[in-house]
Amino acid sequence: MKFLDEAKVYIRSGDGGAGCVSFRREKFIEFGGPDGGDGGKGGDVVVECVQGLNTLIDYRYQQHFKGKTGMHGMGQNRHGGKGADAVLKVPAGTQIFEEDGETLLADLTEEGQKIVLARGGNGGFGNTYFTTSTNRAPYRANPGQEGIERTVWLRLKLIAEAGLVGLPNAGKSTFLATVSAAKPKIADYPFTTLKPGLGVVRVGDREFVLADIPGLIEGAHEGLGLGDRFLGHLERCNVLLHLVDATGDHAGEVYKTIRHELEAYGAGLIDKPEIVALSKVDAVDPDTLKTQMARLKRAAKRDPLKLSAVAGIGVTEALGGLLRTIDQHNREAAEAEAPPWRP
Repeated sequence: MKFLDEAKVYIRSGDGGAGCVSFRREKFIEFGGPDGGDGGKGGDVVVECVQGLNTLIDYRYQQHFKGKTGMHGMGQNRHGGKGADAVLKVPAGTQIFEEDGETLLADLTEEGQKIVLARGGNGGFGNTYFTTSTNRAPYRANPGQEGIERTVWLRLKLIAEAGLVGLPNAGKSTFLATVSAAKPKIADYPFTTLKPGLGVVRVGDREFVLADIPGLIEGAHEGLGLGDRFLGHLERCNVLLHLVDATGDHAGEVYKTIRHELEAYGAGLIDKPEIVALSKVDAVDPDTLKTQMARLKRAAKRDPLKLSAVAGIGVTEALGGLLRTIDQHNREAAEAEAPPWRP
């Protein structure tokens, strides 16, 4: 299945059904009067957050969604039925924007959330509605109200508590495969990861979701490599695990390159809590490891972790640090939402 995190769709709610002009005609009943029913309401266009989806691939092949027209009114005071709704099913984490791509309409973060993007038109009145004391036989009925049409953008931002960042081939996918049941593609060449991936990490009796995105290179914010289009999936993360390859040229310069790309992207990524780790430490000799650790410490202004997902070095410490940071963020969020105590 292909990964698609952005789609442009055209939606239109259903027209209302027309009212009916009808008169009661039965044997032995003279001047039966009007009995035209009202038209039914048009179908709405609804977006629903459902379980089991992790991509917007369904909207690659279908971009037009229309609610059904309400049924027309009929004689004998029969009102038309409501038109069927058009339901767009999306994964958790989907944002809905206006056609300009900037005006946010909704942010669906929990399964079961619904939003009506376009309401169907009201049905027209039948001639029974227009009966008055002076006009006992009106020959008038309203047409149904027209539906609403608009174009919107669906944009998916994966929901994960922690995210992995680093250059291509820094060991992010190997780490994700080691600590979770995810099976990302792993190979010894850059840009093995071409789409974001999620994995559920279990630490003792605790669980959290870890996101892996394609690697960044210098100039990603200008479109080099795969660009920074996947960085949006890290906006919801509470903490970032920054992996720097120990087999690279200069660990400090590599770290600064990634931090520069995060700052150029914006959206608060540069301010998120960060855990820095030197990966693939089992693939270098002790002298090189010591040099790279010193370079990375000077650049990051903190003590980095020594990490090797293949050899199992530092994995427990990295997961523990991620979990502690996530818990701290949750506590701060709960305190911010709690109302102030008053006697």
